[in-house]
Amino acid sequence: MTNIYYDKDANLDLIIDKTVAILGYGNQGRAQALNMRDSGLKHIIVGSRHDASFDTANEDGFPVYSIAEASEKADIIFMLLPDEVAPEIFKEQIAPGLHEGDIVNFASAYNITFKHIVPPSYVDVVMAAPRMIGDGVRQLYLRGEGSPAFVGVAQDASGKALEYGKALCKAIGATKKGAIEVDFIDETMLDLMTEQGIWPIIYHVFDEAFKLHVAKGHPEEAVLMEAYMSKEPMYMMEKAAEMGMFKQLPFHSHTSQYGQLSSYEVYDPTTIREFLAERYDRIRSSEFSKVWDKEQKENHLENFKKLSDQAMHSPLSEAEERVLDVLK
Repeated sequence: MTNIYYDKDANLDLIIDKTVAILGYGNQGRAQALNMRDSGLKHIIVGSRHDASFDTANEDGFPVYSIAEASEKADIIFMLLPDEVAPEIFKEQIAPGLHEGDIVNFASAYNITFKHIVPPSYVDVVMAAPRMIGDGVRQLYLRGEGSPAFVGVAQDASGKALEYGKALCKAIGATKKGAIEVDFIDETMLDLMTEQGIWPIIYHVFDEAFKLHVAKGHPEEAVLMEAYMSKEPMYMMEKAAEMGMFKQLPFHSHTSQYGQLSSYEVYDPTTIREFLAERYDRIRSSEFSKVWDKEQKENHLENFKKLSDQAMHSPLSEAEERVLDVLK
């Protein structure tokens, strides 16, 4: 069993008087900044370019500086910038302002894992990474529940990096639910495998079922409503998170339970297993990282835009648009 830390295991006094810079005041940045202020942290600043997020941070009452200025002033830096732009910004605007004893906190381990960002040896590199969208991080904090997070250490210059990471998790409310200790590689692999392994399979299941049912003559409105537009799968997954994937089955009828379990028993998952293993090896070997880097720098996102356009104009997407117009 890995270590899971709760409120009693984390000490806010370690960071209460430190200056924390939020770099990237998007959904996560805003939620985490507000939570930390409500947790009693006294010196929270924001580093941002002059855009809508700059104005939002000002309206929320946080001092706002350029990214370089905020990095220079801070003891703790929250790296909440998009993965694809973070390496260049780190090198040019953040690293020059780092001091011995500073703490750099990553919500995504991607750039550390694949060495797109290599912090200087004299800073702590930690991870306080919520497993929840920004709005959920804020709303669950306000309800007194908190959202779970991963906590980890990539570089321990001070000898107290893990304690700092735990304290940051407590400040954003994660230790109310549980901060799970993982390595940076764990976060990277689990995150990317969910995106590149699990969800593509799920998308194909719904897409192929839609094509089959419509080809058999069923109305597309009913097909989509039964599949997911009713939001029934959302409630199933909520119960699965609370109770367990199979232990939520008693909420279904006996007919439903028997149909699900008997079909599960005869389904051959070989192709799924092979696909997941191939995706895992592709990520772990850095092949995906190299391809994605080339896509951004050399292809100027042409393949990305093509794939996105195909998905947004697929038969499934067009049917969804028609059905949603009717449902309005």
